Amino acid sequence: MTITQYQYVLAVAKYKNFTTAAEHSFVTQPTLSMQVQKLEEELGVTIFDRSKKPLQVTEIGEQIIKQAQIIVNEAGRMNDIVAQQKGRSEERFSRNAE
Repeated sequence: MTITQYQYVLAVAKYKNFTTAAEHSFVTQPTLSMQVQKLEEELGVTIFDRSKKPLQVTEIGEQIIKQAQIIVNEAGRMNDIVAQQKGRSEERFSRNAE
Protein backbone atom coordinates (compact mmCIF):
# COMPACT_ATOMS: atom_id res chain seq x y z
CA MET A 1 0.00 0.00 0.00
CA THR A 2 1.36 3.40 -0.97
CA ILE A 3 0.32 7.01 -0.54
CA THR A 4 0.20 7.25 -4.34
CA GLN A 5 -2.29 4.39 -4.53
CA TYR A 6 -4.46 6.16 -1.96
CA GLN A 7 -4.24 9.39 -3.96
CA TYR A 8 -5.36 7.54 -7.08
CA VAL A 9 -8.29 5.97 -5.24
CA LEU A 10 -9.33 9.41 -4.01
CA ALA A 11 -9.13 10.81 -7.54
CA VAL A 12 -11.27 7.98 -8.94
CA ALA A 13 -13.79 8.49 -6.13
CA LYS A 14 -13.91 12.21 -6.88
CA TYR A 15 -14.26 12.01 -10.67
CA LYS A 16 -16.14 8.67 -10.88
CA ASN A 17 -14.05 7.93 -13.96
CA PHE A 18 -10.61 6.34 -14.32
CA THR A 19 -9.62 8.38 -17.39
CA THR A 20 -10.52 11.72 -15.83
CA ALA A 21 -8.87 10.72 -12.54
CA ALA A 22 -5.69 9.80 -14.43
CA GLU A 23 -5.66 13.13 -16.26
CA HIS A 24 -5.97 15.04 -12.98
CA SER A 25 -3.28 12.82 -11.41
CA PHE A 26 -0.92 13.43 -14.37
CA VAL A 27 -0.51 9.71 -15.15
CA THR A 28 -1.81 7.43 -17.86
CA GLN A 29 -5.11 5.69 -17.33
CA PRO A 30 -3.51 2.21 -17.44
CA THR A 31 -1.00 3.26 -14.74
CA LEU A 32 -3.73 4.58 -12.46
CA SER A 33 -5.98 1.56 -13.07
CA MET A 34 -3.15 -0.86 -12.37
CA GLN A 35 -2.28 0.84 -9.07
CA VAL A 36 -5.90 0.89 -7.91
CA GLN A 37 -6.24 -2.77 -8.86
CA LYS A 38 -3.02 -3.64 -6.98
CA LEU A 39 -4.42 -1.96 -3.87
CA GLU A 40 -7.70 -3.83 -4.23
CA GLU A 41 -5.82 -7.11 -4.61
CA GLU A 42 -3.63 -6.40 -1.60
CA LEU A 43 -6.67 -5.57 0.52
CA GLY A 44 -8.73 -8.42 -0.96
CA VAL A 45 -11.73 -6.18 -1.68
CA THR A 46 -13.33 -4.29 -4.55
CA ILE A 47 -13.31 -0.54 -3.97
CA PHE A 48 -15.11 0.42 -7.18
CA ASP A 49 -17.95 -1.36 -9.00
CA ARG A 50 -16.76 -0.88 -12.57
CA SER A 51 -19.89 -2.51 -14.06
CA LYS A 52 -21.96 0.61 -13.34
CA LYS A 53 -21.79 3.82 -15.36
CA PRO A 54 -20.69 6.06 -13.80
CA LEU A 55 -18.75 3.68 -11.63
CA GLN A 56 -19.95 3.24 -8.08
CA VAL A 57 -18.04 3.01 -4.83
CA THR A 58 -18.70 -0.24 -2.97
CA GLU A 59 -19.75 -0.26 0.66
CA ILE A 60 -16.26 -1.28 1.82
CA GLY A 61 -14.86 1.18 -0.71
CA GLU A 62 -16.59 4.04 1.12
CA GLN A 63 -14.76 3.11 4.31
CA ILE A 64 -11.45 2.71 2.49
CA ILE A 65 -11.86 6.11 0.83
CA LYS A 66 -12.47 7.79 4.20
CA GLN A 67 -9.35 6.18 5.65
CA ALA A 68 -7.31 6.97 2.52
CA GLN A 69 -8.23 10.65 2.89
CA ILE A 70 -6.97 10.63 6.48
CA ILE A 71 -3.73 8.93 5.45
CA VAL A 72 -3.10 11.34 2.56
CA ASN A 73 -3.84 14.33 4.81
CA GLU A 74 -1.47 13.05 7.50
CA ALA A 75 1.27 12.41 4.92
CA GLY A 76 0.91 16.04 3.87
CA ARG A 77 1.30 17.08 7.49
CA MET A 78 4.58 15.16 7.61
CA ASN A 79 5.92 17.40 4.83
CA ASP A 80 4.76 20.47 6.77
CA ILE A 81 6.59 19.29 9.90
CA VAL A 82 9.80 18.75 7.96
CA ALA A 83 9.54 22.13 6.21
CA GLN A 84 8.89 23.84 9.52
CA GLN A 85 11.90 22.15 11.14
CA LYS A 86 14.13 23.02 8.19
CA GLY A 87 13.04 26.64 8.54
CA ARG A 88 14.05 26.64 12.20
CA SER A 89 17.40 25.03 11.40
CA GLU A 90 18.11 27.61 8.69
CA GLU A 91 17.07 30.37 11.07
CA ARG A 92 19.49 29.11 13.74
CA PHE A 93 22.25 28.74 11.16
CA SER A 94 21.83 32.31 9.95
CA ARG A 95 21.87 33.69 13.52
CA ASN A 96 25.04 31.73 14.31
CA ALA A 97 26.71 33.02 11.14
CA GLU A 98 26.20 36.65 12.21
